[in-house]
Amino acid sequence: MHPLVEPGPPLAAERIARFSRQLMLPGFGELAQRRLGAARVLVVGAGGLGSAMVPSLAGAGVGTIGIADDDLVELSNLHRQTSHGVADLGRPKVDSLAETVAAIDSECRVVRHRARLTAANIREILGGYDLVVDGSDNFPTRYLTNDAAALAGVPLVWGAILRFHGQVGVAWHEHGPGYRDLFPVPPTPDEVLSCELGGVLPSLCATIGGLMATEVVKIITGIGEPLLGRVTTIDALTGRSREIAYTAIADAPEITSLIDYERFCGLDPSERAATDASAVTAMTAADLLGRLRDGRAITVVDVREPAEAEFGRIRDSVLVPLAALADGAGPEPGSGPVVVYCERDVRSRRAARILEDQGHTDVAYLAGGIASFAAVAGELVQR
Repeated sequence: MHPLVEPGPPLAAERIARFSRQLMLPGFGELAQRRLGAARVLVVGAGGLGSAMVPSLAGAGVGTIGIADDDLVELSNLHRQTSHGVADLGRPKVDSLAETVAAIDSECRVVRHRARLTAANIREILGGYDLVVDGSDNFPTRYLTNDAAALAGVPLVWGAILRFHGQVGVAWHEHGPGYRDLFPVPPTPDEVLSCELGGVLPSLCATIGGLMATEVVKIITGIGEPLLGRVTTIDALTGRSREIAYTAIADAPEITSLIDYERFCGLDPSERAATDASAVTAMTAADLLGRLRDGRAITVVDVREPAEAEFGRIRDSVLVPLAALADGAGPEPGSGPVVVYCERDVRSRRAARILEDQGHTDVAYLAGGIASFAAVAGELVQR
């Protein structure tokens, strides 16, 4: 495939020395390095994939890297987002990642877009780049980025990770199928499991991020064969990878404009205010374990039936079946934080709403139920 970017000026002696091991690669040479130096790449997301991928792009010699993300660094990020450190807690991720790049190569220009990409701003932002890389963690952004790339006529490298599995692909509508040809219909919100609730193996971020960076280099320089019409999947537990081939959908609607992607993915903005107002708080198994370990006062309530609880309960939890809880048998309002759980989390969501209706102001349900907690802290499950 023809290189995406025209080469920049000849390399200075210092740049030749810096990239000497790359220049010697078969089919690479100084010309490919000059193309990388002239390239402008927009990276969507400065989290697990972005923090693995951006340093690789900077190290490879990409001249301009844009980073789009509106999040701050949190403690739970650090196990997998290794471009951020303890000193970065509370800082914008774009600032932390930009400093990581500066420490690698001060000549690499970093453009910080501290914003969540939307249909209103993405086309203006993307207009300054040759290629976009999507390392986001949600389907609305993935579809948005795909459509914006198609309208701009630029290639898209995308990746996704969850638990022990990852995927990498390329969408370039001028040369092959796009993301919508692989996923024409988004999953419903109830089917989507986030990294927060599902977890992710930290080393998988490096694996998938590295593969994404490799696709960027291949497309910019014209070496190798990009993942067009193919998806590489990685199963970290078995160490196996496989390739899935796909083609363009012949009668798919043409992408002519950007749409409301949250509504497209089942998150109707007109209903969101009401949904958010009635939504109950989820607590992950790791968060509950942390609360129990640091000794903070909390009441843990099992809303299953006694026969179910006999197979295993969280240590020191109180058994109050859902029907009894609805009749007022649970903890008194004002007695402190309450976490409710069941086998998964269907009944506990209802239980949390009941407690809120009864006047509790600090209540949450255990996401994934006791099954999730047993996987994290099995020694605290009494059988």
